[in-house]
Amino acid sequence: MKWFIGVVVLLVALIVGISVYLQPNNFIGCGEKPVGGSQCDKADAIVVVSGGDTEARTAAGISLYKNGWADYLVLSGAAFDKSGPSNAAAMKLQAEDAGVPASAILIDEDAANTQQNAANTQSIFEENSFEDVILVTSGYHQRRASLEFNKGAETVTIRNYPVLQDDDWNWYWWVTPRGWWLAGGEVAKIIAFYFGVSS
Repeated sequence: MKWFIGVVVLLVALIVGISVYLQPNNFIGCGEKPVGGSQCDKADAIVVVSGGDTEARTAAGISLYKNGWADYLVLSGAAFDKSGPSNAAAMKLQAEDAGVPASAILIDEDAANTQQNAANTQSIFEENSFEDVILVTSGYHQRRASLEFNKGAETVTIRNYPVLQDDDWNWYWWVTPRGWWLAGGEVAKIIAFYFGVSS
């Protein structure tokens, strides 16, 4: 019986540990709208990277924009199907349909992976003198995306805003094989990042 309890405790600790590690969140304790002079202050831009449930990620970025967290949306992602429009173009259309003015949207249509999302948007940050950005992606992807963005953003503060529930991910990720596949894949890619192999 003791071994069974031990296994359960270890499994719970593993699930909680992975959940917390993969989803760094700089907005815990913040309200719906920004508050000056704190971690909950307004940023220069909100950057959303495509992949996974891109629509949910974009919706989260749009919500932040509408609540006054930044004056610009930066949308990054190439087309999965190279014969069609880029993910960034589709994200822009979603944002415009939701009422975000085109003048407030900047896009990168060439990034095919997280490393390229970070590199390409860094150019946008520099061109627009952005010094503080909110990074939006799915919860399971937030840690790795943050590592890639912080690696290249020497003069830019990156604040993490994970989408904690979408079609691919939620707090009950551990009850499905896909959840374990996503979590395990991200842990492996994070390890690869520290060994200098990015994706």
